[in-house]
This record gives sequence, C-alpha cells and structure tokens, in this order.
Amino acid sequence: MPPSLPTSPKFRPVLDPEFLPAVLWNRAYRALVARDPGARPFALALIRADGTASVHRDRLLAPAHPGAGHTLRYVERLLKFLLWQKGGCQVLVAGADELAAALAASYHPAGARAFDHAFMGMKVYGRPFSLTACPLDGLPAADTSTLAMGRHLDGCRIGFDLGGSDRKAAALIDGQVVYSEEIAWNPYFQSDPAYHLAGVQDTLARAAAHLPRVDAIGGSAAGVYVNNEVRVASLFRGVPAAAFEQHIRRMFFTLQARWGGVPFEVANDGEVTALAGAMAINDDAVLGVSLGTSLAGGYVTPAGNITPWLNELAFAPVDYRAGAPCDEWSGDAGCGVQYFSQQGVGRLAGLAGFGFPAGQPLPEQLLAVQAAMAAGDPRARAVYESIGVSFGYAIAHYADFYELRHLLALGRVMSGPGGELLLAQATAVLRGEFPALAEALRLHTPDEKDKRHGQAVAAASLPALKK
Repeated sequence: MPPSLPTSPKFRPVLDPEFLPAVLWNRAYRALVARDPGARPFALALIRADGTASVHRDRLLAPAHPGAGHTLRYVERLLKFLLWQKGGCQVLVAGADELAAALAASYHPAGARAFDHAFMGMKVYGRPFSLTACPLDGLPAADTSTLAMGRHLDGCRIGFDLGGSDRKAAALIDGQVVYSEEIAWNPYFQSDPAYHLAGVQDTLARAAAHLPRVDAIGGSAAGVYVNNEVRVASLFRGVPAAAFEQHIRRMFFTLQARWGGVPFEVANDGEVTALAGAMAINDDAVLGVSLGTSLAGGYVTPAGNITPWLNELAFAPVDYRAGAPCDEWSGDAGCGVQYFSQQGVGRLAGLAGFGFPAGQPLPEQLLAVQAAMAAGDPRARAVYESIGVSFGYAIAHYADFYELRHLLALGRVMSGPGGELLLAQATAVLRGEFPALAEALRLHTPDEKDKRHGQAVAAASLPALKK
C-alpha cells in the first residue's frame, strides 16, 4: 500500500476521534493528481432506466504514480456517493479500464456492494444493474433537465409525512393550516401490509374531518417513489416480497381510489424536506437533510426545481477510516446513517457511557439523551458535539456535489438544545476548515411553526388541482 494520504482534521469528534472526513481525504487525493504530470482524464456515467444520464468527469493519478494504490478507493467511494445521490442502473467507467473490472467485482451479487447492486437494479429501476468500461468519447450526454414540484396551496388539502416512528398530517384550506397531528407508529418490522394501509388511512381520515371537502392529497415518506409507486423503502422492510408486490407497491393508488380519485402525489421525504425549506426561506439552491430515524436528503436546484436523482444520503459515505461503523441494512461502512440519525445517537451514547436496557428502541434512547442534554449531562453534550463535528465535514463533502446557498437541517435529532449545539459545532467546522464555503452557505433549522407543520404543508402542496 502507498503511504497514507495527508489528512489532518482541525476538529475531531470527542467520542469518535478516528473519524476520517471524506472531504479531506478526497481533497488530499486530488492534490496529488494536481501535481502529477501524468494524471489522466476519467469519467463515470450513471444511466437511469429512462435513458437519462448523469456524467461525472474527473482526473486520476497515473497508474505508475507512487500513490496510485489510493485510486481504486477514491473511485469506489466516489461511485458509491454518486449512485445514492443521482441513481442509475447502468454505470460506464471511462478512462480507467483496469478499475472497471475491480468495481464490477464489488458491485456484483457476490461482491461487497451486493446491496447496492440489487437496489440500483431490479428494486428501483426494474432492470439488471451493469457496470462496464467505456471509451471517453463513448460517454452519453449528461441530462440536465429538472422538474417543478409543489407550491400548490389552493383548495382543501391534506398533507402527510410517514416516518419511522411517527406519521404526521395537516389539513389546509387555501394554504392555511386548520389541523395538524403527529401519531406514533412502528412500521419497520410490521409484516402485514394492512398495518401500513390502515395507518395512513387513519391519518387521512383524521385530517379530512377538519375540512369541508378534500380536493387533493400529498404525502412524503422515506424511500424511493416513482410515479407514486413504492419502489423500495425502509418503512416496509418487514413486508414479505410477495405481499409487498401485491399490496405495498401501489398502496397509494389504493388510497387514492378510497378518496374518490382526487389528485394524489407522493414524494421522497428528503425532496419534500428541501421543498419545505425553500418555501420557508423563500429562496432556492437548498439541500434539505432530516436527521431522524434514518438520514433523508433532498435538493431544490438554484432554479427552484427538483431533479430525477435519488438523494438518498443515508447510504452516501462520509467517513473513510478503516473500521468505520457499518450500516446494518446495506452492510457498508462509514455511511451517513450511522452518524446523522437516531442510529448515530444510539451508537455515540454507548461510547459516552449511557447504559440502555437491552432491546430499548432507538427513539426511546434518543429521548433519554435529549432529557440528559436538557439536564446539563456532559455525556449528552459530548454526543451532540461529536455529531456536529462530523456533520460539518459532511456538509463540506455534500457541497462538492451540490450547488448550494442553503442547508436546512431538521428531524428528531435536531430537536431541543442538542440540535442547537450540533449545528453550532458544524458551523465552527465550516468556519475553521472551509471559510469560503462558510461565507457562501447558510445553515437553517425550521422555526417552531415549520417544525410542526412545514413538512406536511409542503407535502400537501405537491398535487395540482384538476382544471
């Protein structure tokens, strides 16, 4: 192996001092490339089932460079991020044929990235995943089209948001909230599709009771949704495959029929988070991240639209150290969900000295840490400081892939004084390590009104009324 890349973070998470920020590692590799007279052009093209493509162009060290042993690591982590940011079932590797074979062996049903292979293939795009070499002059054109989303507030609307520990709803009349409610539920390991359908139907009925009529319904939920179909979502991970296909994949069409066929739109909760932020801030170029049961991401472009990307930042790597914590679902190490979610709080709370009863659910662990934070417990403070430092470096990493003016952070992990400390630490990292970015980027958390209503209101705005 070549010598380690020079990465010296100015800030270290007190409970996780070996955290190796992806942004610093990548920049150290790129600094080698900038000094290498033999550096070569390179590109990754990610093609979706509809034929649209995202193309990322880069440069790599020459194969004979003393640091070339880092190149596969650089490209594999780059591909992993791009897959979960932009999505694709066909990957073309241009300018480094020798890397294509190694990547194909990893992104394979028997490889280290078998989860990604299955997810990006049949589960999301309905066709087998492939990864092949390609000449640089054989790359497809990059698709830059975007989609308008939401901001429709006329009429009597219901908005709902399905999370891993609660489901929220709001009833609106011409944009004014007349009712909102949050109901606890536990969908992750429920195997009966009827549990999920009944839960959402109950939420809609409660909201409808406060409206003279229902003109439209909009919803957000964790997972991947294409034309209102559930492609894959952690909320339904307990439902057997056959029952998923029969009852869950088109569950929102079932619900739409129950409500008389009114306009009904469902989107990924990250996209709706970003839309809610853009509506609250009254500006665009917003990355919304929700630190909750998992880590949801969504993006509103500088032009105010959304993209056909996935933006599933839970699975995007942010920590490049050897032995980074592994995600229990995908099996990969160093991904965002292990740092910026209830899972991250639970992991760090154990390192801080909290002792939880065996089997205590993560939402209850979070509540215990939040209560300790409110009581001035230094262990809780260390948890939030550690998350904040990691989050600051992750924001800088995200900014290498998104054009941003704003970042909106919300979710249960952001609630209370712990969330304030978390964001203060992230801001300190940006100012200390990335001053130009800190100057150009504004970090936001929703106010109390938006915390209560923002996500459901933005969801309610998704469908346009029939003319």
